[in-house]
Amino acid sequence: MIFVTGGTGFFGRALLRHWMAMKEVGSFSEEVGILTRSPKFFLDSNPEFSKLSWLKLFEGDVLEYSTLPKNVEIDRIIHAATESTNGAFLTPYKTYNDITIGTNNILNFAVENNVRRFLLTSSGAVYGPQPDGLDKIPEDYLGRADPLFPSSAYGLGKIAAEHLCCLYRDKYDLQTVIARCFAFVGPDLPLTAHYAMGNFINDALYGTEINVGGDGTPLRSYMNQFDLAQWLLCIFDEGVAGHAYNVGSDEAISISDLAYLVRDILSPDKPVVFKNTGSTFQGRNVYIPDISAAKSDLKLHITISLRESIKEFLRLKV
Repeated sequence: MIFVTGGTGFFGRALLRHWMAMKEVGSFSEEVGILTRSPKFFLDSNPEFSKLSWLKLFEGDVLEYSTLPKNVEIDRIIHAATESTNGAFLTPYKTYNDITIGTNNILNFAVENNVRRFLLTSSGAVYGPQPDGLDKIPEDYLGRADPLFPSSAYGLGKIAAEHLCCLYRDKYDLQTVIARCFAFVGPDLPLTAHYAMGNFINDALYGTEINVGGDGTPLRSYMNQFDLAQWLLCIFDEGVAGHAYNVGSDEAISISDLAYLVRDILSPDKPVVFKNTGSTFQGRNVYIPDISAAKSDLKLHITISLRESIKEFLRLKV
């Protein structure tokens, strides 16, 4: 069985939809176990997953070791549980603790169950601010989030989680591999969280105007959730233990151009409104991965363009 934490979130649903498609063509034969705090709520919210014979839901919480399942045969684990969607509402202290405690618990769970392979979904946040002159961040860039700022809790928590994987690989010979994930788009993307892409799509589908919270100059890139699932599973199966791989698109787009692209595809008649108050931008000006390692070492590539990814949301229009 493949055991997945965070299986009810964006990454988890992307994986489940990918496995469903693989099952339909007979290219996937494994069972999948999902850890969730509320199986009933998940299935009520996502009824398309309710009749999958190969899917088993376990009620539990990565932060409470005693709630993890007992007496199950688990071969591999994908640890994708992180409150990134609700991160804006958590204190930095809780953000850091949730990441590190949850990862430590699942690593212990892996050792206890003689798991042979472990994938951690980390984040490009581990690199800290992308410096001027560096167009794309490679895996060997040794920048980091500043430990003297509470706002660095997410990135530093992911660094600590990665190091825990390193320590468990060294001590227990657990095959741990890291996926450093950037930004994504797809039908399971939350539209009312703190993601610019989701907010723009929500405004385009349901609002009167598309709101940009700053001056629109920061650069981002977006990978479709289908490609995300493909890449995660390839890294899970074929990535070198002890290595990290960037996961995301390397095609940069400014937030301003993204807002107009979403508008042009989903609601051509709506205005784009910039809410810049004149304050200095405090976030990341550039957040673009170098994905040459995944391309060359694992033969991965981007199959769905940003434009096609946005078009997927046309079916949501009311």
